[in-house]
Amino acid sequence: MTDTPARLLSLLSLLQTPREWPGSELADRLQVSPRTIRRDIDRLRDLGYPVEATMGPVGGYRLVAGTAMPPLLLDDEEAVAIAVGLRTAAGHAVVGIEEASVRALGKLLQVLPGRLRHRVATLDRATLPLLAGDGPTVDPEDLTVLAGAVANRERLRFGYRAGDGARTRRQVEPDRLVSAGRRWYLVGFDLDRDDWRLFRVDRISEPFATGARFTPRPLPAEDAAAYVAGKLRRQSPTPTLEATLHLPADEARHRLGGYGDADEIEPLDEHSCRFRSRTDALDWLAVRLLMLGCEFEVHSPPEMRTRLHDLAGRATRAAG
Repeated sequence: MTDTPARLLSLLSLLQTPREWPGSELADRLQVSPRTIRRDIDRLRDLGYPVEATMGPVGGYRLVAGTAMPPLLLDDEEAVAIAVGLRTAAGHAVVGIEEASVRALGKLLQVLPGRLRHRVATLDRATLPLLAGDGPTVDPEDLTVLAGAVANRERLRFGYRAGDGARTRRQVEPDRLVSAGRRWYLVGFDLDRDDWRLFRVDRISEPFATGARFTPRPLPAEDAAAYVAGKLRRQSPTPTLEATLHLPADEARHRLGGYGDADEIEPLDEHSCRFRSRTDALDWLAVRLLMLGCEFEVHSPPEMRTRLHDLAGRATRAAG
């Protein structure tokens, strides 16, 4: 193989297989000399790929973990699998990786060939996830457009449906996407209203990045997450659940799993703790409490006791 760039890509593809490759085998695969393989290995190292060499009769080359993440080569099946996984993570607000999933999905879809985009879309239409509780659905394609505009500092145009059903067209300088519970929010400066606004992504339609760049403006808050939290508190005060869990605090954190910024666990003694959580999805939180597998008492809000009473009645009737 005389084409050096093509040979390097082929060599990198082989090295990304989790095994050690003898230099002679790599030379045979690529139809070059062992000396050429050694030079190509040095080229990959210069590009940031951590290729480790071992000496001896069974020695060879393999990729190892480095200090930075170099570009990866994916075959068709791997690319489709990753795209489907990222769409799932982006659409269902997996705690801690939601925004990263959207950024990665945007990068992957930008370079994905048309035939693979079609396979991803087909899989997405043919599958239905089991959701834990009710919540608005967000199109990952819209998230990808929004995330790209945030990253590139491009102005956005989109349709928006307000809480009362009124529909408007918006021109916005996007600052950040923020995931809060099962909802996504876009923080941006609304050019027509000359002020910062908060937009629920499930109410955004036909987002379009105009290509017009802008200089970021200072947010009227410490960061986008703080801005979203403050706006949500002012728009509709969220009830705070307060309950005593008969579990050690560390075990409660482990069982809650999705423990996040909206939750607080305070140890009471070595066998119990106080759990506080801000959420507008009380049905989901009631199920979350029941799945802890421990005794608990709810102190507030009163609506949570009603939810639990209804769940208990349904469970009793179902059990006959």
